[in-house]
Amino acid sequence: MRKIRSGIYGLNPLLDGGVNENSTTVVIGRSGAGKTTLATQFIRRGLQDGQEGVFVSLDENKEQIIREAVEMGWSDILDYLDNELLVFIDASGREFSNFIRKELPAFVADWKGSNARIVVDPLTPVLWSTKDLYEQRDLIGYMFKQTRKVGTVLCTLEEHGPGDLAGPETVIPMYLADCVVHLKFNSDHANPSRLLNIVKCRNSRHSPSAHAFQIVRGLGIVIEGVDGRKVASAKAPSQLRQLLLTRAMPKNVRDALEKSLDGLTDEDFRSLKPEQVLELIIQEYQGA
Repeated sequence: MRKIRSGIYGLNPLLDGGVNENSTTVVIGRSGAGKTTLATQFIRRGLQDGQEGVFVSLDENKEQIIREAVEMGWSDILDYLDNELLVFIDASGREFSNFIRKELPAFVADWKGSNARIVVDPLTPVLWSTKDLYEQRDLIGYMFKQTRKVGTVLCTLEEHGPGDLAGPETVIPMYLADCVVHLKFNSDHANPSRLLNIVKCRNSRHSPSAHAFQIVRGLGIVIEGVDGRKVASAKAPSQLRQLLLTRAMPKNVRDALEKSLDGLTDEDFRSLKPEQVLELIIQEYQGA
C-alpha cells in the first residue's frame, strides 16, 4: 500500500506513514472541530507536489471556502485556482442522489487516472437526501467507488450529539470508508480543547490513542506530542523562523511557511514548542 503525505503536521506517523493512496478517508466532527481546515490542508499538500485538486462542495459555495482559506493564511490557493490545478465543483442546493448518479460518472470519465486529491465537504447532505438506509449505503458506496478511480478521497461528515460515533449519520460512512478520523471539540471552557482519534485505517498500524491538536493560523492543524507535555514557548514564531533556516527543504515550501508565520504571536502557538513544530514540518516534507 503506497502512502501519501497528509499535509497535517504530526498526522502521518499516526497513520503508519500517511494516507493510503486511492483510498477514502472520512473525517467526522461537530461544527467548529476543524474538518474543513483538515480537508483544505490535505488538498493543498497535494497541490504543493504538483497534484491536481478537486473540491466538491455540498454545502458552502466556492467563494466562502476560498475566503476561509485566505483568512487562514493560505492565499496561495488563489494561485492554484488561476493555474487551474484546483477545481471547485459546487453541488450545493442540488438534489444529491441525481448529482451522484447522473453527474458524477461524467466527472470520473474526464478525470479517471489523474491521481488527483478529491475533497467532498461535507458528506452529510448526501445522507439527508434520503431516509432509506439501503439507499444511503448504495449512494455512499457508489460515490466512494467512483471517486477512488480519480485519486485519493477525503470526505467530511458533520457529527451531531455529544461525540458518540454510534449515531445513525456516521454508521454507513464509517463502515464503507478505508480510514476514519474523529475530531473531538470541547468548547465548554474558556480554553477549548481538541482531540484527534483515528478510529480505523485499513492495512495500517495506526495509533489507537487520542491526540491533542491545535489550529494555528498559517499552519492549520498541528498535532501535539504523544506525551502531551505542555511547555510554554517564548517568541515562538521568530524561533521557528530561525529554525527553518537550518533545514533543507524546497524553496516554495520554505517561502510558504515563512509567510505563514507573519503576524503570529506566542498566543497562537499556546503549548506548542518551535522545535516540535519544526520536526513535524520536516517530517511532512522529508524526501519530497
